[in-house]
Amino acid sequence: MPSSLSEIHSLAQEQMLDVVGAFHPGPGDGAPDNCETIVLLGPHEPGFWNYFRTAAEFCDGRKDPLDRWSERMIRDFAADIGVLPIFPFGGPPYAPFIAWAKLSGRSWNSPVGLLVHDEAGLLVSFRGALAIAGKLHLESPKDSVCLTCHDQPCLTACPASALNGTGYDLNACHSYLDTGAGQDCMQSGCAVRRSCPISRDYGRDTAQSAFHMKAFHQ
Repeated sequence: MPSSLSEIHSLAQEQMLDVVGAFHPGPGDGAPDNCETIVLLGPHEPGFWNYFRTAAEFCDGRKDPLDRWSERMIRDFAADIGVLPIFPFGGPPYAPFIAWAKLSGRSWNSPVGLLVHDEAGLLVSFRGALAIAGKLHLESPKDSVCLTCHDQPCLTACPASALNGTGYDLNACHSYLDTGAGQDCMQSGCAVRRSCPISRDYGRDTAQSAFHMKAFHQ
């Protein structure tokens, strides 16, 4: 079993994964029995997409390649270090990853309601988590990155006015993506997510954003 979060972080990066949050769960947080630390895992950037494109799951033509890759990689990783893997897919029931992200003190509600992360911005993604039967030392929670983002470009970035801080008009979003103008979002990723200053510096491959948009707009 790992003795520190930094050890997990180093081992995860060997699998092109990153620690994107961690917390000590309490009663009602949805953690497994005997779990004292939950560690959230996401893609390691830059470079994740080129790595994933060589995986068997990406090449076999079957559905849900990224989820299947995540399950294989994180399940094997968890077994190697003697902890329990948890995934945000495969339910119901579903593990409360959004609530866990907020408990980690590294993710918060953005002005438009989407989750924003201290390093990934609005491009944050959770591929799985590790449930550890030991209380690892964790850094103190941070303040939301949005508190120092004075321009808040996410509020005005949606070309369809579907996401502007007053709610999310899902039908307007999908309708816009069917237009010629909507192909920018389809090919480069959601304009709102891209507008976040932290997202712009994150290093995600545009092809990965297109992959997620295609899955969203099926």
